[in-house]
Amino acid sequence: MFIISYDFENNKRRSQFSKFLKKYGHRIQYSVFEIKNSKRALENIQKEIEMNCAPKFTKADSILVFNVCETCKGKVKRYGYAKNEEGEVVFF
Repeated sequence: MFIISYDFENNKRRSQFSKFLKKYGHRIQYSVFEIKNSKRALENIQKEIEMNCAPKFTKADSILVFNVCETCKGKVKRYGYAKNEEGEVVFF
């Protein structure tokens, strides 16, 4: 899984990036998304950052991408609402 944390000074760019990330994962905090392991998804996200976000960065903008390996994924502690996100969801 990947964790992506971001902060943009410009509200419009922050909103656009958030909508873009919703295509690949789900929000776990206001400016933090969890993306399931997918090499293709990571490549698409990195291309978006490099082509559309990075050229417009101000000194107040940032994006962090954390790769959480399978071993480390098992060490992630979740509390409160985040704990509900841990289990598999099954619909009938």
